[in-house]
Amino acid sequence: MKRDLKTSFSSIRRAPFQALGAILSLALTFFVTTFVCILVYSSSKALEFFETRPQIIVFLKPDAKSDAIATLQQKLKQDSRIKDLNFISKEKALEIYKGSTKDNPLLGELVSPQTLPSSLEFSVKSLDDATNVIDSIKNEDIVDSIGFTGSLGGQSTLSDVINRLRRIGFYIRVGGIIFVSVLLMTSLMVLMVVIGMRITTKRNEIETLALLGAKPGFIRSPLMFEAINYGIFGSILGWLLSVLIILYLTPTLINFFGNIPILPQKSIEFFELLALILLGEISVGVIIAMFASSIAISRALSVKK
Repeated sequence: MKRDLKTSFSSIRRAPFQALGAILSLALTFFVTTFVCILVYSSSKALEFFETRPQIIVFLKPDAKSDAIATLQQKLKQDSRIKDLNFISKEKALEIYKGSTKDNPLLGELVSPQTLPSSLEFSVKSLDDATNVIDSIKNEDIVDSIGFTGSLGGQSTLSDVINRLRRIGFYIRVGGIIFVSVLLMTSLMVLMVVIGMRITTKRNEIETLALLGAKPGFIRSPLMFEAINYGIFGSILGWLLSVLIILYLTPTLINFFGNIPILPQKSIEFFELLALILLGEISVGVIIAMFASSIAISRALSVKK
């Protein structure tokens, strides 16, 4: 192994421009891949945020008794699909209304606590459960109507809202997978071309070793280690450049998106994410390098025969 590493580094020094071209090509691939990984992560977190953001408001009938309200409230508390349950009394509803119309005090004076209904407000942990939760409580005796803040057109368009959010998440995930797959195929082709060029320049040496009875593994291993070096250096360089840009843009992104957690809030979790991406890219770079070099070497040896 020591001989193979020494030979591979020696080959890189002999043709530095080929090595630089291979490393930069792979660095560009992994540079973009890192951004794609961050984009997929951020879009998933944003989708998760908006999936649980819409709030369901259960408006209660004016004659609803406090014990019936307490019973319904307890039922909702025990539902594992529901979170952030709050009871809004008529007085509290009036305070909220006056706060929203403070620029026009006359509107607040026209409304009394008896005018506004009391309500139960809550969110669902998963947007997929919203329809089922609404169906399970809309027939309660004390329930007058149900509103959904994620739907601009009211409850009638709830299914459209859910399907729209699902489609957005689906397109983001599928688009990211396709884009990364294309980049990985590009990396494979780049390495095959570079290793093929290296084999062409060393064809006489390879043929001489074969005539002297050298085993195929003895011929293959230096070229394979050289390709692995390209994969490792290229992935680290591309990751490092992208991380520098991401770190530079992070404060701006956090300020722009506000409380939407598109990136980990804790520094240690953020760097754990970046480290995980780096390990994944190095692993992919090594695998692609081994696969590409194996194909290039096999083709070269078969042509020689």
